[in-house]
Amino acid sequence: MKNEIFNFSEYEYIGQVINIETSLLVVKVLAETITKRFSVGHLLSIVNEDEDTAFIGIVNKVFFETDKDNVQHFYIALNLFGTFYEHYKGQINVYKRGVNIFPTIKSSCYLIEKQNLYQLMELVSYEIDVDDQLVIGKFALEEKAKAILNGDIFFQRHASILGSTGAGKSWCVANILQQANKLNFPNIIVFDIHGEYKPLTKGKNRVARRYKIAGPGDKSLNKESTIYLPYWLLKMNEFIALVIDKDNDNSDVQSLRLTTHIERLKEKTLKNLNKKEVQSTFTIDSPIPYEITDLVRNLNIDNSKKGYSGATGSTTLGTYEGKLTDLVNTLRSKMSDKRYAFLFNPHEKTKNYEWLGQFMTNLLGVSDTNETIKIIDFSEVPTDILPIITGKLVSLIYAVQFWMDRDKRTPLNIICDEAHLYLPEVKDNDLLKSSLRNFEKISKEGRKYSISLTVVSQRPYDVSRTILSQCNNYIALRLTNDRDREMVKSLIPEALEGIVDMLPLLGIGEAMVFGDAILMPGKILLDIPVIKPDSNTRNYWVEWNEKKPKNDHIVKAVEIFRRQTRGFTESSQIVQEKKKTSDFI
Repeated sequence: MKNEIFNFSEYEYIGQVINIETSLLVVKVLAETITKRFSVGHLLSIVNEDEDTAFIGIVNKVFFETDKDNVQHFYIALNLFGTFYEHYKGQINVYKRGVNIFPTIKSSCYLIEKQNLYQLMELVSYEIDVDDQLVIGKFALEEKAKAILNGDIFFQRHASILGSTGAGKSWCVANILQQANKLNFPNIIVFDIHGEYKPLTKGKNRVARRYKIAGPGDKSLNKESTIYLPYWLLKMNEFIALVIDKDNDNSDVQSLRLTTHIERLKEKTLKNLNKKEVQSTFTIDSPIPYEITDLVRNLNIDNSKKGYSGATGSTTLGTYEGKLTDLVNTLRSKMSDKRYAFLFNPHEKTKNYEWLGQFMTNLLGVSDTNETIKIIDFSEVPTDILPIITGKLVSLIYAVQFWMDRDKRTPLNIICDEAHLYLPEVKDNDLLKSSLRNFEKISKEGRKYSISLTVVSQRPYDVSRTILSQCNNYIALRLTNDRDREMVKSLIPEALEGIVDMLPLLGIGEAMVFGDAILMPGKILLDIPVIKPDSNTRNYWVEWNEKKPKNDHIVKAVEIFRRQTRGFTESSQIVQEKKKTSDFI
């Protein structure tokens, strides 16, 4: 068979189609020896008699059956995913994803390899405009052919990068960031849970600007790169979930008084600043600064205020007396806990009305150095409130995009690394539910407001089904857990489910790519990023032989453990004491 793209010889002839079930075909193989030249994942072409159309499929299964005469017959089950047209609407040599018509019984089947394979891959790449091409690696079957995603479609329709620990997820993310950085204004925010993407923010070839959620030692820092998320940004349900125990007998009373006082304090701020327009329309959830010390004082007054009996002329038990004790104590505890300083005791600058606009400009806008990719380090955020902090940040981003004029928005993608830690499948945890709703809202409605998600996880089974089901593109690296693979199977088209069984066999940096952004699904060898993230994959056997542990490093780690921050800045008092000591000496 010969046309403009394919030039099949008798050597590449496999056999004939004997069964057709929608996109699943069964081919009877001409001879057993042929089966040794391909395996699951190889590409085949089904050619109709007119030779004007060639269907492209991927091998799902190779099997044999024994007849009554004890003769073995070999078969291939393959899934169709694309069609090559020699002539299509006035064009020559066109590849389209999907199948509009189907091959017929006894259609010929050929193995696509060598030059035919290379030419097919080249044809597929031509279908994506050069400006839209996102190169992530090369095809395993033909390493000369680049694996190209449509960058627009990949980020428009949500994506996920899934794979076991050490499979190469962080390298994949780093490579995508480095490819995106070639554009003028790529607007990407990475939620870096363990701080492993820090190398991408260093040096003259850096691709991103680094931000860090303030740790215990950062309260005094007044840097744009240090992020505070003050208490007054919290919605009322989020605040209540953090400071009120719903099993407490007085939880309803505590919620009522907390809500009342916060609303009054926000209104007081607006009145003092003469913000009449905002004052006329604001709600309890509007992000308006107020003093948390005023809140505690007002609650404490309620908690200790006595009642008065007109009949007896004596004091009685007050309406709220003693009922707010737990709430007041919890607030004071949060305010004094340095781990929560970024939230309950943030830098003084966050009390300014203008601070929020400046903060969101830093996060969503362009820096002085034209860096529009931002990496946010969450490594010092306490695990128990990681979901609510990531959720709060996402809700702020969504709100700004929502209220911005449509033609003024810049498309934004949020890469959620280690998503299973804060986007879990939950049913009975109010705190997690509140956070999850913010992400799920973006997964369902974000496209309307130019926001998309890229979900990265080593445990897809533990990630919210709602969010993963909204993804239209999947980069699946090695996955060894049965439940994780079953989760991936439930997300991709039924015709490609068989390929998921190959995931445990993939090597490091190998992936199967499915979805709208790639015209031809298949096994990809991912490119190694120029700047590698600090993914902490160590060579145990080599280092045990070459690297002697240093005791002073252990002592230093203990001190860092005590102060609960790596980025420690000495207080002025300590600096002065050191100066006095040096002067004395």
